[in-house]
Amino acid sequence: PSFGFLFDIDGVLVRGKTPIPAAKTAFQKLVNSQGQFLVPVVFVTNAGNCLRQKKADQLSHLLGVPISQDQVMMSHSPLRMFKRYHEKCVLVSGQGPLLDIAQDLGFCQPITIDTLREKRPLLDAVDHDRRPNVLVSVDFCFKPLSVVLFGEPVRWETSLQLIIDVLLTSGYPGNPYEQENYPHIPVLACNMDLMWVAEAQSPRFGHGTFMVCLENIYKKITGKELKYEALMGKPSRLTYQYAEHLIRAQALQRSWEPIQTLYAVGDNLMTDVYGANLWENELAPAAAARCRSVLVCTGVYNPHTEVPPDTRDSVTETVFHGHRDFRFDPGLVEPDHIVPDVDAAVDLVFQLENFAP
Repeated sequence: PSFGFLFDIDGVLVRGKTPIPAAKTAFQKLVNSQGQFLVPVVFVTNAGNCLRQKKADQLSHLLGVPISQDQVMMSHSPLRMFKRYHEKCVLVSGQGPLLDIAQDLGFCQPITIDTLREKRPLLDAVDHDRRPNVLVSVDFCFKPLSVVLFGEPVRWETSLQLIIDVLLTSGYPGNPYEQENYPHIPVLACNMDLMWVAEAQSPRFGHGTFMVCLENIYKKITGKELKYEALMGKPSRLTYQYAEHLIRAQALQRSWEPIQTLYAVGDNLMTDVYGANLWENELAPAAAARCRSVLVCTGVYNPHTEVPPDTRDSVTETVFHGHRDFRFDPGLVEPDHIVPDVDAAVDLVFQLENFAP
């Protein structure tokens, strides 16, 4: 094969924990009788609440084919490359096994929001029932030198408050705010999805929604823009660079010819399609010559509301759901192909590539 697949997961292969029926059918076409993949495949998800191995195990179970962790790319995977932060104390926000995830990525001194709250009990004051009855002095010597946002946390008011505290005190939460310290300590964020699809009929808040809250609170207090040292997860270039590296590694391992075309299969115009188009437009020196977007109708994208009869004008009237640091360009949210589901996507690509397994 001279092509490879980048598959989104939520809305393409599963809705919540329920597999989309077309997914199992599609993946039977992608493996041989021994369960080996016939083409290079990488799962590119904006989820960030677990380790790669756990996601690989979940996908193997759901799809009925063996999947290795080297085929899985979480939104936080590119953080492995940010070695200059690995030795420093970092405040991590999100849910799941945060310390395990951070340490697996190379961070030596991660501290969670829960730990910070435990050490500085006066800072979390929104929920009256969680305020401490007795004030205890706790020796706390950690000084977060950067903030890593892995994904949406559970108690937003706590995370928003404590992250703002860390940013406005240059890593000394509990001290008075010092608004002249700008720019603030580095913030690295994974997963900018405003919304995602689970079992509910309509999309649910994603980490991008949490980021909108954080950005606006920071600006309301300081009058300045919150700055990100790096943004990861689709549609960022970093993510597609890293995914293409994983595709190349698979092709090399199987002694396949160089990959010329990547097919990004997703359900979200503002992440999957935007990212694939951005990758093709701005990463010309990359090894793959082309990146084609294939949009499915089983997730966030609704063909009945987002594409008018004249597709040349599609999304020019659409509200931009992408992150504020990404420019809105109607051309970047125009998919190369629209298909009903992932099974139809695989059939289409095989046809386009004249590939007969």
